[in-house]
Amino acid sequence: MSAERAPGATGAGAVEAPHFEDPRGEPQREKPSRIQRTIAARMLEVKNTVPEFTVSDEIDMEPVTKIRAAWDRDDPDRPSVNDFIVKAAALTLKEHPTLNGSWTDEGIERYSRVNVGIAVAAPGLLLVPTIFDADRLDLTALARESRRLAAAVRERSIQPAELSGATFTVSNLGMFGIADFEAIIAAPQAAILAVAAARETPVVKSGTLVPGIRMSARLASDHRLVYGADAAAFMRDLRTRLESPADWA
Repeated sequence: MSAERAPGATGAGAVEAPHFEDPRGEPQREKPSRIQRTIAARMLEVKNTVPEFTVSDEIDMEPVTKIRAAWDRDDPDRPSVNDFIVKAAALTLKEHPTLNGSWTDEGIERYSRVNVGIAVAAPGLLLVPTIFDADRLDLTALARESRRLAAAVRERSIQPAELSGATFTVSNLGMFGIADFEAIIAAPQAAILAVAAARETPVVKSGTLVPGIRMSARLASDHRLVYGADAAAFMRDLRTRLESPADWA
C-alpha cells in the first residue's frame, strides 16, 4: 500500500491550491506611524463615547474680505481669513464658557484661558497646534503665531508642548474650496468649529438680488455639557462678530 501524498506535493494526481487575485489590484501596504495610530484611536474613541450633535450657520464674510483687501499685502503679518475666524471664536468663547470646557470623570471643567487649536495638515499627518490665550492676542500677533505653528507642523519640528492645552479647535478646509463639512471633536474638548470656503454667491438684500460672500460654519459639540441652545447662541454671536470685524479687528 503506497504512502499518502504530503500536502502541497507536486506530481501526478496532485491538486494545486486555487490562487485568487485581489480584484482591487496588488495592494501596497504601509505601517501607520505612531502619530497616525494615536489619531485613529482618539477619533474612534470620540465616535464611540461622545454624544455629538451639530449646528450650522451661514456667515456673511464680505466685511472680513474688505478689511483684508485694505490691508497691506506685503505685510508678513497680514491676517488670513482663518486668523479672523480664530480670533472671533476666541472672543466668543469668553462669552460662552460652557464651550470652553470638558466633560471629565470628576465633573464638568471650564477653563480660565482660551487656547484655540488649529488643525494643520501635512503629508500623512494631521496635528492640532495650540494658539494660547487667543482672545488676548491682537490679530497681527495671532497671525504671526498661527503661521509659525503651521510651518513647524509641516517641517516636523513642532514640540509636544505646542500640541497640548487647547480648549477649543477650529478646522478650516476653505483653502480647498470646500462648500461644507463636519469635523470630529478633539476630545476632551467640548466642541470644534468646522469652517468652509468663503464663496461668492448671490444673496438677497432688501428684496434685491446682489452678489455676496458667504461661508458655511458647523459647530460639533459634546451634548453631555453643551445643549442645543448653548451651541445656537455661540453660533449667533460668532456670526455677529465676524459680520462686524471693524468693532474688534
